Order: sequence, then C-alpha cells, then structure tokens
Amino acid sequence: MPKMKTHRGTAKRFRVTGSGKIMRAKAYKSHILTKKSQKRKRNFRHETELAAADRRVVARNLGLR
Repeated sequence: MPKMKTHRGTAKRFRVTGSGKIMRAKAYKSHILTKKSQKRKRNFRHETELAAADRRVVARNLGLR
C-alpha cells in the first residue's frame, strides 16, 4: 500500500505544536483595514488553536491520525 500524502493546501495553513495542538491563523486581516482599530489588527497576528469540530479532518489531511 502506498504512503499517505499530506494535503499541501492544509500543510500551508496549519501547524502542529510540540504538544500536538493544531494552530491556525486568524481571519479578516487581508483587506478593508482602515475601519479596523489598531488593537484589533494587532490581535489578528497571533495564532489560535483550531476548533475541536475541525480537528479530525485537518489532522487526517496533515497525515497525523
């Protein structure tokens, strides 16, 4: 049986921490930035943990489980 291939689109959007959490970037930072406050834009820079409902599908695409 051939090896499982990592879904390359998923690999570019998510990363796995040392403890096994899947991290994602925040949305809404790409355009129409003038009406957003500096604090709000600054908080978009940080990553956040992936929702539990999405974890199974993303983990499979990354070849984890």
